[in-house]
Amino acid sequence: MALNIKPLSDRVIVEPAAAETQTASGIIIPDTAKEKPQKGTVVATGKGKKDEPMTVKVGDSVLYGKYAGTELKLDGKDYLIMREEDIFAVL
Repeated sequence: MALNIKPLSDRVIVEPAAAETQTASGIIIPDTAKEKPQKGTVVATGKGKKDEPMTVKVGDSVLYGKYAGTELKLDGKDYLIMREEDIFAVL
């Protein structure tokens, strides 16, 4: 996927995973009770800081904080732009 936006420095753009719509037992979760996903896929990365290269790359599945990043909408899709340090783990 090619984006028309290039993050600077140590920032990454993440496409969040879809929110769960149903519990494991089959109960449907209404829109008002859905939680923000904490998992997503990296779609673009910056070059990193001067002495610290980026450790994540495009295509990595990552876990991040519940309130990490800034939401942005491009071409009708939702994305998050955040610093690499806001990413907790690569799956």
